[in-house]
This record gives sequence, C-alpha cells and structure tokens, in this order.
Amino acid sequence: MGSAVVIGAGTGIGAAVARRFAREGLALTLVARAQDTLEAVARTLSPSGVPVTCLRADSADEPALRAALDTAAERHGLPDVVVYNAAVVRPDGPGELTAREHLDAWAVNVVGAHTAAAHVLPAMARRGSGSFIVTGGMPEPKADYVSLSLGKAGVRTLVSVLDERFGAAGVHVAGVTVDGPVAAGTFFDPDLIAEHYWRLHTQPKGAWEREVLHREPS
Repeated sequence: MGSAVVIGAGTGIGAAVARRFAREGLALTLVARAQDTLEAVARTLSPSGVPVTCLRADSADEPALRAALDTAAERHGLPDVVVYNAAVVRPDGPGELTAREHLDAWAVNVVGAHTAAAHVLPAMARRGSGSFIVTGGMPEPKADYVSLSLGKAGVRTLVSVLDERFGAAGVHVAGVTVDGPVAAGTFFDPDLIAEHYWRLHTQPKGAWEREVLHREPS
C-alpha cells in the first residue's frame, strides 16, 4: 500500500484530495492546525477503509511540520505523494497589513511548502520516485488580495526551482492553480479540482506537467 500526506487538510480541496487518493487505496496522513478539522476530514475517509493518521501542526512551525512528516513516514513509509494545500486566504489591499502580518502569511503560503519539500524530496530523489504537488492560485495578482497574490507567485517559483533540482531524479513537482472560488456544485467543486492531483501524480515522466490551471472556460 502506498501513502499520501495532505498538509492543510481542510474541508475543501484538502479533504477532496484526501478522498481521491483514498479511493486508490493509499494510506493517508492529514496535517492541519485544528483537531476538529482533522476529525471532520477523517470521517469522510471512513468508507474507503484506508489507514488514516491525523496530526496537528502549523505549517509555519518548522519543527512541528518536520515532526509530522517524520511521523507520517514512520507509520506509512516514505510517502508516494505530498500535497501542500495550506494557505492564509484573506482580503488585504496595499498597505493594509503590517510587515509582521505579511511575514506571517508568507510563512504559511510559501515557507511551509519549502520546509515540507526540503524534508521529503531528497529521500524521494534517492528512491527515484514521488510527487510533490502544491495548491496554487491567483494566476494574475489582485490588488484586493496582496498577501495571497505574493504568496501564490512565490509557490509558483518554488515549484519551478524544486522541479529543476529534483525532477531529473524522478520526483514530479507540480502546482494546481485554482482561478476561482472553491464551492461544491460549481465548476470549482473541490472534487473536480482533486482530479488534477491524481492525474499529476500518475503521469508518466515523459508527460509531466509543472502546472495545471483550473479556470472556467470563457
């Protein structure tokens, strides 16, 4: 049995991605800050019958995130796929946040993804396989979402440099860029979006995509 780790396992995209991988029989490790969120997502995975580990960790807390990844590996082995879905999503215009608030958002939106990648990708590279997929957004920056726009630009760059460093060793690093509000029953239904993650994870190396843009047709 393979395994997957979902960091930022909220009740939207995170839960949908976990369900998609569970349908394929992968053991799941869910990482989130809130215990009630973890329990809610875990309940949706019960019908699959796969092992589920719930771990509380703030993605901006480097020791806690690294410890969670170590626990995931101890229980289920080196993961086949890690999904980084954590983000601080809030409206803020130019000059509305303090420098500290921008740094706190950046710590979740970008640095947490880097921490997770730095912790697991070298081992994936030694094994010669694995996927690291980041939830992106804001393909064009928006003045009403400054910190999020900066963060999504940052993780897009991070995906590029990680692919450059680890792609040749067999690690597929990619981003799923969601250009719209996630809501069930719409084009941005999280279950529809989750299909991208499974497809990226299972792509043959010669067909790897670095970024998938989920955008409503014009």
